[in-house]
Amino acid sequence: MKYPKLEKLVDIIAVLRSENGCEWDKEQTHKSLRPNMLEEAYEAVDAIDDNNIPNLREELGDVLLQVVLHAQIAKDNNEFDIEDVAEELSNKLIHRHPHVFGNQQVHSTQEILENWDKLKKEEKKNRKSVLDGISKSQSALMAAQKISKKVVKVGFEWDSIESLKKCIKSEYQEFEEAVKKNDISKMEDEMGDIFFATVNFARWYKIDAEQALLRANKKFMKRFRKMEEIKTKPFEEYTYVEFNDLWKQAKIMIDEEK
Repeated sequence: MKYPKLEKLVDIIAVLRSENGCEWDKEQTHKSLRPNMLEEAYEAVDAIDDNNIPNLREELGDVLLQVVLHAQIAKDNNEFDIEDVAEELSNKLIHRHPHVFGNQQVHSTQEILENWDKLKKEEKKNRKSVLDGISKSQSALMAAQKISKKVVKVGFEWDSIESLKKCIKSEYQEFEEAVKKNDISKMEDEMGDIFFATVNFARWYKIDAEQALLRANKKFMKRFRKMEEIKTKPFEEYTYVEFNDLWKQAKIMIDEEK
């Protein structure tokens, strides 16, 4: 037995789902556990971003719990089991790494990625559109990135960064026109176009839009918390100018702490 602790986990989940197991575990379905899968994955990502290795170990365990639990539910439904999951993944990894498990020669990471995409297409022959396979459950920002990258691979791209900038400016102008008409539906459409064009602007410079926004969120929260620490009266009593001064003060203090 090469991985006794892993096999022990699989056995524990089987017991929890058994006739004399836990009522909560027995009631779960793939759909009921959907929020848990997302939550645990995000918490693992938080641990990675914080470089908190002990917490990452714990959160990866929670992610693994979801995988094993879903596999056990499938087994109980006579669909598949954890061995099937592992076998399918193993076969996929071997097939997509011919430079490791075969005789193919590669000379760069880019070549490896290109081969990966090519082999993936061979596996997914049922996909008819370039856009097939994009997850419907991921965030809109991540989906926009994925959509953009997929269509660019077949040549659907701005001819220059200047034309992309013009596109973004055009989307802002169209949004302003919708604002003048007080057309809320049109405003939402145009704001979406602004976001999508901006995601492409980030992609052009090889910037991960999701990570960039996460960093911006983190930076904003850090500065706002500092404002809460140093404020001298309730926020409700601050004027716009005072808020602006407080924000700048918080920014300077945070920069000095680095």
